[in-house]
Amino acid sequence: MDLDDKIKNKSDQVSGKTKEAVGKVTDNERLEAKGKLQHDKAELAEDFDDLKEKAKHAADDVKDAFKK
Repeated sequence: MDLDDKIKNKSDQVSGKTKEAVGKVTDNERLEAKGKLQHDKAELAEDFDDLKEKAKHAADDVKDAFKK
């Protein structure tokens, strides 16, 4: 995952949490739900990117083991 993706995911998480909080305060269920969805989607994208990175490192470790 590159830095731009990490920044975008964190930004979406913060924005989503903000919308969710504003939705709660203003009793706007739709905004609250949209914010929660945006936050959760960004968290999922971040987790998936982390998983891909870990899989790549594991594959590199296996390749290195066979080179020895």
